[in-house]
Amino acid sequence: MRLMLLGLVALLLLATPSEAVVDSQNKQQDDSEDVIITVDSTNLRFSPDSVTVMEGDTVRFFWSGQLLPHNAVEVNGVFDSGDPERDVDYSFTFEIGMNGTYDFECEPHADFGMVGQIIVEAVPMNQTNGTNSTGDENLTEMESESLTFVSVIATLWVLAIAAYSRPVGGPHRGPRSGF
Repeated sequence: MRLMLLGLVALLLLATPSEAVVDSQNKQQDDSEDVIITVDSTNLRFSPDSVTVMEGDTVRFFWSGQLLPHNAVEVNGVFDSGDPERDVDYSFTFEIGMNGTYDFECEPHADFGMVGQIIVEAVPMNQTNGTNSTGDENLTEMESESLTFVSVIATLWVLAIAAYSRPVGGPHRGPRSGF
């Protein structure tokens, strides 16, 4: 019985934190936004030609049925939508650590001013480590789950210690013992 109880405690200690980490990673992925860049009506400009995103956001280059073929290529080779085409649907995600300014162009039309810029801002530290930005008044979901986890583990430890320290066998004394 004691061994089974200790095994249960060990299992809970190993299983629950990994679920919290997976939930945290899924939340970060769900918080990202997509920004769409198209070709404007002149057929020689990106629209919008300048965007600001956060690390983790995705920029999507999308156009269909254009008169002229286009592409979107970052000048330092960070991203490249491929050969110029009349129909393009290309996405690039700026991962954590990729903050900075990225200039891009349409290769065949750069001399005509078909250029753009993506500014990637760093994710604030309070969003990357699971703390909340409003101080201690409101708990984030991760903090709430952690408190629940700690409470469950503390309760199990108290039960395990009580079960382990309870004397087994021997004479019973008390109201029902007959003494």
